[in-house]
Amino acid sequence: MRKICITSLAILAFSFLQAQSKSTNSSSYTTALGVKVWDGGGISLKHFVNGNNALEGIGYFWRQGFRLTGLYEIHGPISGASGLQWYIGPGAHIGFYNTRNGDGSFIGLDGVLGLDYKFNGAPINMSIDWQPSFEFGDNRGFVGSWGGLGIRYTF
Repeated sequence: MRKICITSLAILAFSFLQAQSKSTNSSSYTTALGVKVWDGGGISLKHFVNGNNALEGIGYFWRQGFRLTGLYEIHGPISGASGLQWYIGPGAHIGFYNTRNGDGSFIGLDGVLGLDYKFNGAPINMSIDWQPSFEFGDNRGFVGSWGGLGIRYTF
């Protein structure tokens, strides 16, 4: 029994070290946490759920409120550019605003189109994207000015 436990621990440790090596020494990663800069700033958490599919959660903070966005991103490689990928996908958000267009809580549908780059040999990821959205409610509608520059630590 002791031999099985030690073997299991060794396999788990090896798997963990391989995952850490993959996220810091190559041009791919599994999870990344950092900031996203737009008109204000935000916190971004991105996690690949399988292969080329990732989930990203973004909490934006700016002078007129707060917006929480969830995105489903489908990634694809760009030939000849190691570490660089395009991505596209749908999403949704909820926002709490204090603006001249109306105060209150609003929900909306989002899209995303962007580029994602993982530095080879460093635990840093950068992205730039455009996030058009449609928000429901009085004085709401299409908004094409969301998106931003993301800088994240990968692990």
